[in-house]
Amino acid sequence: MKVLELYSGIGGMHYALQESGVAARVVAAVDINPVANDVYRHNFPEVALMNRNIQSVTAQELNKLDIDVILMSPPCQPFTRTGLRKDTLDNRTCSLQHILNLIPELRDLKYILLENVRGFETSRMRRELVDCIESCGYTYRELILSPCQFGVPNSRTRYYLLAKRNNLKFRFAQPSLGDEDSPPPESLDSLPKSRHSVLAEKRGKINPRSGRLCYTLASILERVEDPRYLLPPEVLQKRSQVLDIRTSESSGSCCFTKGYGHYVEGTGSVYCPFTDETVLLRYNEVGRETDSDEKTRILADLKLRFFSPKEVCRLMCFPEDFQFPEHITDRQRYRLLGNSINVHVVGRLIHLLCTES
Repeated sequence: MKVLELYSGIGGMHYALQESGVAARVVAAVDINPVANDVYRHNFPEVALMNRNIQSVTAQELNKLDIDVILMSPPCQPFTRTGLRKDTLDNRTCSLQHILNLIPELRDLKYILLENVRGFETSRMRRELVDCIESCGYTYRELILSPCQFGVPNSRTRYYLLAKRNNLKFRFAQPSLGDEDSPPPESLDSLPKSRHSVLAEKRGKINPRSGRLCYTLASILERVEDPRYLLPPEVLQKRSQVLDIRTSESSGSCCFTKGYGHYVEGTGSVYCPFTDETVLLRYNEVGRETDSDEKTRILADLKLRFFSPKEVCRLMCFPEDFQFPEHITDRQRYRLLGNSINVHVVGRLIHLLCTES
């Protein structure tokens, strides 16, 4: 099968397709972000990458490519809970609306997978999407899933829509739209074991959010000695109470966003090389201290640091051979990763989408 990767970013969907085991190849990818495209080309130099606005893509171009599958993760800002939630009134939905105009004209298209943030499922844009694919002869399933439901120690709750032509059957019924506290549909549990689930069984602890086994962060850590990843004193002084601190013993971490490494609140977890007990003792000590400089010194002894870009890549299940070009800065790497997908979760869904039995 031939696959079109829209909003291709750094290639998360491409890696998910490879992991899925489905006999398919990406014949074209489209993204307007030049930095993301540098990363994509570095890892997939053989793919025809269109550095352009998706709204300029025509049905005639895509029909020449004989596209069977569309994989896409459109901009999430119109639907995020922390944003304005302007939905279809946000100009950033225009490209997805353009795609919906193209779908009726794509003669070979059989499968569609879309990923977006939690909240998309209640949007007007979702209603337009569903109306479009139903009118074009597709059936669909919707899921809300997080990596921690698959043994991966990271919370990244996302909405997924899987659609296929009516003559192609789904192997599972529409589940209730739960969240990361809910078990994944039985159809996902029935898939062959992955390296992530095996690792969770061998070295796992119960994730307090999902109630399922996840491997601990010890499995994704690298030796980081570069002081630039340490939290600066001003952050320790002003933001220590809002940090989500994790250790090698942790079986979870917060969702990493594009602001990670620049902001600390709500952008992802930070790492401490000591035990959970040590963290608790130090924070209790800070609570009894009145001198602000001494508080900062005590917290500095914990050696709190940002997770490195490589560690975030591992939590998002990118393969070990994925690379950033050397000229891409850490801030750019975090931003690109924050806009990307969890490769393993999407890989499981592609397998589920493209198999009928």
